[in-house]
Amino acid sequence: MKTLDLISSAISNTFRSKTRTTLTILAIFVGAFTLTLTNGLGTGINNYIDDTVAGIGASDVMTVTKAAEETATTDSGPAEYDPDSISSGGVPGSTVVALTPADLDTLAAIDGVLDVKATKSISPDYIQAGDGTKFVVAVGSLVAGQTIQLVAGTEPNNTSDEHQIVLPVSYVDALGFADYRDAIDETVTIAITDAERTQHSVEATIVGVAETGLASPTGASIIPNEALTDEFYATQNIGVPTDQQERYAQASIWFAPDATDAQIQDLKESLADTGYTGTTVADQLGSFKTVVDAIVLVLNAFAVIALLAASFGIINTLYMSVQERTREIGLMKAMGMGSGKVFGLFTLEAVFIGFLGSAIGAGLAMLAGAGVSSALSGALLSDLPGLTLFAFDPVSIAVIILVVMGIAFLAGTLPAARAARADPVESLRYE
Repeated sequence: MKTLDLISSAISNTFRSKTRTTLTILAIFVGAFTLTLTNGLGTGINNYIDDTVAGIGASDVMTVTKAAEETATTDSGPAEYDPDSISSGGVPGSTVVALTPADLDTLAAIDGVLDVKATKSISPDYIQAGDGTKFVVAVGSLVAGQTIQLVAGTEPNNTSDEHQIVLPVSYVDALGFADYRDAIDETVTIAITDAERTQHSVEATIVGVAETGLASPTGASIIPNEALTDEFYATQNIGVPTDQQERYAQASIWFAPDATDAQIQDLKESLADTGYTGTTVADQLGSFKTVVDAIVLVLNAFAVIALLAASFGIINTLYMSVQERTREIGLMKAMGMGSGKVFGLFTLEAVFIGFLGSAIGAGLAMLAGAGVSSALSGALLSDLPGLTLFAFDPVSIAVIILVVMGIAFLAGTLPAARAARADPVESLRYE
């Protein structure tokens, strides 16, 4: 019997007992369906985290602060005033020691640091389009390598002298624009107050509209280009003594893009030795992936248990098939069919059952996942734009199907081996 004939016979023999085979396929279906959904969940969330990481900053950039030597807690009373401290921009009342130009020079001299740039903190009063309503707004920053999840337009051009901003999508309707496309190339006014309590108005052109991400800098923040940032900073510092103007809460340092984990750790230690703290994007969001992967691993364990249970169904189905076809096996061997081909026939039947169960399970899981993602994106997950809860990677789906077929093959080896060892004479006498 040729290979194609063997495959054809295995497929046709699979449904000799339709009810028994169907129940076995359903058992495999449950495991494959669960395994596909859990993998899709992990892929979807991790993809969203990757997009969020890209929105926070580049992988070769580290945020550096100079922490105070001692910070009093609420239990030990109020913190002592430090004239060198500056607001961290985080929790209200939290401070860090201000970075000065001397600190920037120190950072630039550390081995492994390629470039240093101070982060300028801007505190505008409001944003307004035309004579419309004034809205409170914050100003974010965009470092090299960082990306913005745009729904329209482009990112601000840091080489242009024109004042440009990216506007959060939540401000489009509020400022009176028909839609986010209508906002592109329009001019808005941002008010900012200097140290002498004089309010100034700065005009800027909207070049892009950004959607809101989990950790996106554009949640309620406009993103200006460098020309506008410098204008804001200079205006804000009017009336501030010259020696107090260049004080920064944090700075960004660049290191080699191909730096290993060990080299990055060495850089952090070098920063710590000189009194600074460095944090990468991976430090900020890497733990999320670890948690997600752990949850998916636990869910996958339940799917594997279901598949192992289904494998006993395959063994039972094929054992019954061998029992019922004892005389047929004897006839095939009497006509010259070798033990290897008999073994192959029954293992092919097992693999085909595994393929049907896994393919149907994976297919329906993809449909279910797409439906659930679509439904939730407009309801419970509407505050997380860009999140596709279930994302299916074709390679992962193929691997799942192959793994299930492999489990089915292993399950089919026991009854197949029994069929291959059958004595043709005794088998022909079987009633």
